[in-house]
Amino acid sequence: MLAVVTTHPIQYQVPIWKGLAARRNIPFKIFYLSDQGLEARFDPGFGKSLSWDIDLLGGYECEFLDAYRGARLDSFWGLRLKRGFRHALRRMGAAVLWIQGWQVAAYWQAVFEAQTAGTEVWLRGETNARSNAGGIGRQFKRRLLRELLRRVDRFLYIGKANRQFYLEQGVANEQLAAAPYCVDNLRFAAGAAVARPERGRIREGWGIPAEAFCFLFAGKFLAKKRPLDLIEAARRLQNACQGKKIHLLWVGMGELGGELRQACHACFDAERGEHANAPNGRNGPNASFVGFLNQSEINRAYVAADCLVLPSDAKETWGLVVNEAMASGLPCIVSDACGCAEDLIEPIRPDLCYPVGDIMALERAMAAAIMHTPPAELLRAHVSKYDVTQTIDTVEALYFEVLGRAAAKSDRVPKQ
Repeated sequence: MLAVVTTHPIQYQVPIWKGLAARRNIPFKIFYLSDQGLEARFDPGFGKSLSWDIDLLGGYECEFLDAYRGARLDSFWGLRLKRGFRHALRRMGAAVLWIQGWQVAAYWQAVFEAQTAGTEVWLRGETNARSNAGGIGRQFKRRLLRELLRRVDRFLYIGKANRQFYLEQGVANEQLAAAPYCVDNLRFAAGAAVARPERGRIREGWGIPAEAFCFLFAGKFLAKKRPLDLIEAARRLQNACQGKKIHLLWVGMGELGGELRQACHACFDAERGEHANAPNGRNGPNASFVGFLNQSEINRAYVAADCLVLPSDAKETWGLVVNEAMASGLPCIVSDACGCAEDLIEPIRPDLCYPVGDIMALERAMAAAIMHTPPAELLRAHVSKYDVTQTIDTVEALYFEVLGRAAAKSDRVPKQ
């Protein structure tokens, strides 16, 4: 049996669990450490309480572990296993334990419990060499991390940068297996197809002119996402392209919300209930602020926009919003600090990837997107390589390898 430990029901992981269950090829069970995402809780990044509006528990077997009360996902010690998890692994006959990183203490504890139980350990994290760079404190943490990685049997890497990170940590190539970072591509493609006939109405409702080229930012308004870079690049581009209207669509919330509004001419603001008609006096680009959009609503933004921009720094270990956008047929521009850059953007449009923090390079990438917009068919075809089915195929193949080794070992044991 395959035992999976993860922090909480995550909208990006659940399609994998449902896909594994639908195939019925391997027995597995998901162990959750928290119920975050099921009921509205305060998210400090968005600055509001939220919960996901899609089914996160149906279609597969799961259990919420008796974790410590008051569990916090934003603290290493916030999620801890209580003693005895090894007994649960033995009772269920778990051949493999699969963890989803090392950012909480419970993952480390689970690895040690699995070793005691004689259970093989798999890991699928998202760290890459850029996001792991740092000073002396980071170096000390990396030494501890290497001790953990030595106890892992298989590493399911999400992309090129993640794979390179493991190799730099001394992981052997034969321990690596591809499990691409992914979203439910079919759901986003279908949602975009439903919303596309309403594109004109959606844009009109959000104050986006029909003739404008609309750049979308979707995520938390935080410094590490570098949203102000997009505003400055859009301002420069608008000045250079007097014959083309540039419009910014902001989806999300966060601590920089006020600063972003001050730097833009807000034509629509759902959060403040305002329709602005006068410039802010700072020559800012026209913009619409539509607030947080849940999973069932985000397709409207992907259909309304003409291109997504993710200008984040190296703390953006991947950027699954890019997967969502591409599955919806929306072109994307990303900084080279984003973990997904080498996998999703550079192979098909290297001119839409730029050095992080380089405003002039971002402006050029935005101009390239306007001049030569990638066709939706190309985007969907490329992102199809990063789909839940790819990860499910890998998990099944590796699991049967484990069973095969166990059977071979049993055959070698002398009969009494």
